[in-house]
Amino acid sequence: MTKAIAALAVLGLAISIYLTYVHYAGIEPFCSSISNCERVQTSEYAELVGIPVAVLGIVGYAAILVSLWMRVDVTALIAYLALAFSAYLTWAEVFKIDAICQWCVASAIITLAIAVLATVRALGAPLHQRTLG
Repeated sequence: MTKAIAALAVLGLAISIYLTYVHYAGIEPFCSSISNCERVQTSEYAELVGIPVAVLGIVGYAAILVSLWMRVDVTALIAYLALAFSAYLTWAEVFKIDAICQWCVASAIITLAIAVLATVRALGAPLHQRTLG
């Protein structure tokens, strides 16, 4: 479970680093024809108190990686916070920006997967081994 969470966090970290590079280089992100990454990246929701959300992504994914080796398991808590922020950003894309960024969607899916895996890990056993009752 730890290796899967770490692999997903590294993938999320790579996306966040790429989007941070795009932000500071002032270039358009690579984007498929079905999404509008530039519109999302230049929206008012692309920063929080002057910090690009991609930088916050770097911090969040790095925190998840570090948490995997901490004595106290806080991975699920960090993942839930990241998931809540990701849900807010997805809401902003759909209802405020009226555009979707493929990189943001990928990050949201990664965050959701990490939250699920971290929950299973925190419970101590794979779901298929748990019984209700």
